[in-house]
Amino acid sequence: MLKSGPSSGELGGSAPVAAARAGLEVANAQIFYDSHVEAVRDISFAVPPGQIVCLLGSNGAGKSTTLKAISGILFPEKGMLVSGSITYDGRRIDRVEADEVVRGGVVLVPEGRRLFINLTVEENLLVGGISRSAADRRAQLERVYDQFPELPEHRHRISGYLSGGQQQMVAIGRALMSNPTLLMLDEPSLGLAPKIVDSIFEAIVQLRSNDMSVLLVEQNAHLALSVADFGYVMERGRIVFDGSANDLMESPEIQEFYLGMNASKQRKSLRHVKHYKRRKRWLS
Repeated sequence: MLKSGPSSGELGGSAPVAAARAGLEVANAQIFYDSHVEAVRDISFAVPPGQIVCLLGSNGAGKSTTLKAISGILFPEKGMLVSGSITYDGRRIDRVEADEVVRGGVVLVPEGRRLFINLTVEENLLVGGISRSAADRRAQLERVYDQFPELPEHRHRISGYLSGGQQQMVAIGRALMSNPTLLMLDEPSLGLAPKIVDSIFEAIVQLRSNDMSVLLVEQNAHLALSVADFGYVMERGRIVFDGSANDLMESPEIQEFYLGMNASKQRKSLRHVKHYKRRKRWLS
């Protein structure tokens, strides 16, 4: 577990660029809403370059709040990172505006897609590349259409009339328009048919093969672990368990609480499992 993170300056500042990519590092982050409601407590984790890392946990565990903190969009909800640090490739990103975070290569696809439903598919995509030159936008647009071959035939269709799966493709494509190096996805399978979910996750795996890092928040633990390299489990704003995707998939506790693979009907709190007691430093 990370207990501290480098602080090499801020995006857009005068700090020297690191010789090699360091990826995302969240160190001892504590997040409050309205200055007194603690949503995330002292969490630390990393997303190395070119890997898929998943955050697992039930509703209210703090997963989406964590993504918002990384993206710099807590302020509209009166949220604040009160301690700890968030760095990307060695530079602090918790002290800069959201648009600077995007220009630094970190982009979020929020839960619920959040498209401009009165704009066409192509107009939505072009909005995602608004900070790039016209030539770059056109080139990136073609890459998005290659990534999601179902979209070109709908390029002039109003996005509000698309199916949920098509809208999710547009939402991911819009994020890709800024050419990120870290893509964060918040519940990409939510409300989608299994066949569509499979195609979305195939695209996510392909992004990793293109050397993009992915931070995935997903309640479908089996699905998330099937594509991830590493995973963290959050409960009540704290990370209570972590390990490689294979280790988590084989863990009896993860199988019982998140994969539904235990025949016993008795449900226990993670804090009462001996394996978690050995990690009580996360629960203090």
